[in-house]
Amino acid sequence: MRSVRARAALGATLVVALALAAAGLAVLLVLRANLTDQAGLQAEVAAREVAGQLALGVPYDRLETGDEEDHPVQVTDEDGRVVAVSKDLEAVSGTGTDRVTRAPAPTPSPTPSPTAEDGDDDDDDDGTDGPDPARGEVSTDDPDFANGTATVDGDRADYRFASVEATNAAGLTLTVHAGAPLAAEQRAVGSVRGAMLTGLPVVLLVVAGVTWLVTRRALRPVEGIRREMAAITASEDLSRRVPEPGSHDEVARLARTTNETLTALEASVERQRRFVADASHELRSPIASLRTQLEVGAAHPELLDVTGAVADTVRLQALAADLLLLARLDAGERPGTALLELGALVREEVSQRTGDRIPVTVSVPEEAGGLEVTGSRTQLARVVGNLLDNAERHARSAVAVAVRAEGGGVAVEVTDDGDGVAEAERERIFERFVRLDDARTRDEGGAGLGLALARDVAVRHGGRLTVTGAGERGARFTLWLPDAR
Repeated sequence: MRSVRARAALGATLVVALALAAAGLAVLLVLRANLTDQAGLQAEVAAREVAGQLALGVPYDRLETGDEEDHPVQVTDEDGRVVAVSKDLEAVSGTGTDRVTRAPAPTPSPTPSPTAEDGDDDDDDDGTDGPDPARGEVSTDDPDFANGTATVDGDRADYRFASVEATNAAGLTLTVHAGAPLAAEQRAVGSVRGAMLTGLPVVLLVVAGVTWLVTRRALRPVEGIRREMAAITASEDLSRRVPEPGSHDEVARLARTTNETLTALEASVERQRRFVADASHELRSPIASLRTQLEVGAAHPELLDVTGAVADTVRLQALAADLLLLARLDAGERPGTALLELGALVREEVSQRTGDRIPVTVSVPEEAGGLEVTGSRTQLARVVGNLLDNAERHARSAVAVAVRAEGGGVAVEVTDDGDGVAEAERERIFERFVRLDDARTRDEGGAGLGLALARDVAVRHGGRLTVTGAGERGARFTLWLPDAR
């Protein structure tokens, strides 16, 4: 079953079916219990009426048992012998004995009441009423109940029997079994069960149909999103967007997220295209220059500019290294996890710069124990080197680098006294292949990848790279990295 609508309709139908079945069973059980209790109460009343007659000394053959068909009665003695049954009772079960024939026994008679001739008993009469010795008693304990059957005048039916004990005037303990019919309980339970069985399929059909329609309506925007995504895939036009429904449900959020993904993907592809175009353009110039020099040198060895060829080769090598590193970063390369002391790394990087036109001033705290970070030594050294290259390119007379602990991390500041960066251009300079001074030659200005590369490395190390003004003139680049803790 591949359709979501079908699965949803089937699932909802099964859940409702189970719930209705459980609820119906509970209703039937409660209804049967209540009706059975009512029948038991009727049987108890009938049994106590007969037990009261026995306690008053009514002979067995004169007992009034009421309507025999509604309340069949059976009376047994202590030995289980049947001493009385209601009229027309032909068979019985559930009362402890199935006999309905009365066993021969003497009919009890009431004990005579005492008279005045009995002696001085009248002198003891204090005017209060005492127990009547000619009467028995009916047990006040809760009766025993049982279900059984009885055949009265040829009609067999189910009954609820109540058993009540009574003691007659002769001191004999008798048990009265009286029944109440369960026909009403059976009819009521059968009617409710039939109604449930008839209505259940109708309810399940309604639930399945409504679920199908509601799910179809809810998933209609999803089908529109799927069709549009298929069209975008076929046309490779990332400028298209999927339709967003006006609702504020999960489908609408899915459409918005899909469009955001398409926007990010379009920007990524466009950035990749620009990167390839710019890289091709940047590589074309040094390659063409190097080829020209080598061709001239091959034809006229005395005219070969070895220094220029070496410079073009070095520039080409640096550009290729930058492009390769950017490609690895774009591919999601994770930074290393080595523990680095950032102050020592800055000192080492500055000490290796022997060809700078302006000396670099380094300021690192003497106690550098709190300046440790984790990451790739090669990449972080590349960032520091790029920042120093940028400062050397624009400084007039001073370049300074300072390392300090700041805000749960380590900050490296590179400051120059050049013309600075206009506030409107302070984010743009971190874009790839961006050079603000178009009048500079490529040999002097570079390819515009150094700052973009530095920021990418900083971000992937969990840090940031920003630029601000340095006093009246110049620029201050701040690299912040979280400390190793």
